[in-house]
Amino acid sequence: MTKPLRLVVLCPHFAPDIAPTGVVMTRIVTELAARGHELHVVTALPWYRDHAIEAGWSGRLWRTEKTTWGSITRVHPFPGKSKRNVFRRATGFVLFSVLVGVRALVVDSRRWRVDGVLAMSPPLTLGLTGWCTRLMRGGRLVFNIQDVFPDAAVETGAITNRRIIAAARWLERVSYHRSEAVVLLSDDLADNVRDKVAETHRKKVWVIPNFVDVDALRPGERIGAYRRELGIGDEPVVMYAGNVGFSQSLGLMIAAARRMPAVHFVINGDGSALEDLRNQASGLANVHFVGYQPIERLSEVLAAADVHIVALRRGLARVSVPSKTYSILAAGRPILAAIDPGTEVPRILAASGAGRFVEADNESAFIEALTSMMGDSDGLGRMGAAGREWVVRHVSPEAVAARYESLFVADR
Repeated sequence: MTKPLRLVVLCPHFAPDIAPTGVVMTRIVTELAARGHELHVVTALPWYRDHAIEAGWSGRLWRTEKTTWGSITRVHPFPGKSKRNVFRRATGFVLFSVLVGVRALVVDSRRWRVDGVLAMSPPLTLGLTGWCTRLMRGGRLVFNIQDVFPDAAVETGAITNRRIIAAARWLERVSYHRSEAVVLLSDDLADNVRDKVAETHRKKVWVIPNFVDVDALRPGERIGAYRRELGIGDEPVVMYAGNVGFSQSLGLMIAAARRMPAVHFVINGDGSALEDLRNQASGLANVHFVGYQPIERLSEVLAAADVHIVALRRGLARVSVPSKTYSILAAGRPILAAIDPGTEVPRILAASGAGRFVEADNESAFIEALTSMMGDSDGLGRMGAAGREWVVRHVSPEAVAARYESLFVADR
């Protein structure tokens, strides 16, 4: 049994916020607490659903609550409605990170020294906040990278200003070099980071995938309340659930919907590309747009689909791992991925037998593969069952938490 640790956790989202990264960090903290550790979380007030602070949480710059395992301090996230206003978003990230840093220095300050700091990116600015916290309060800094920034933003054209890109690259290197451990979700992301750091720092790069709660997320019935709300019965359903951004090639689904009128296509989520997709789908009765659903409905939502889509634009699979992949497998549903070959998601599908993949942005290959899959209901069932079996064997919250714990005790 490891001696109990005192950790400060810096993250952009935490329950009850519904952001995928918040779900991840909430469970990591819960599992570390179950292992006997004391944790003090500094995060944002809930704001992800509508990019505005939720009702009942506004009115203060921060709020602090005690828990059985430590405390949670929630600070103002300085949200902006538009994801396209890069300067506004960057300013919000900086202000949020500064406020997180201030609160991290005073949380449970009666006992100043801590054993470590766990910081999550994005936003990348929390890496610098984590380093400052570690300098003042001691311990090891473990930097968790959910998406490699600014690579994805540059690839999608969301950031084109050379000065902003240069500043982000500098901040990236500083954050990696100042951390005792940098955690990535896949070998692709880890290789990306290793290429950016000095050779002496490459040994600190680790791969720890996000977990999936296989007990809470189980295969369910296809036909339920969610389908009925959309006016869909037993008809075939193809679904994308997650962030609707320009990184995702969801135009492939609109193109497929035109060619497959008997199939319902459901895009469940919100994001900067939603308006463009609605325009593309104008006049298509078999395309449905649905806002984010409560986390409690995740099993029901995922079960409603016959096939789930994982799509990233060409060149992005080495800097971002779709967060819903493991959840889909746990729900016992097959995946069709449109993504760069030789990257993490194709490797998962090959190892599990849980679906197929085609090259990113290849419309004809995507439609051909989807048509083939939808025509083989028995095959879909086998793929779904294989995915569920694989994820139960290979990914669990307990195993992920134990690996994070080991990073903090390396020098003890």
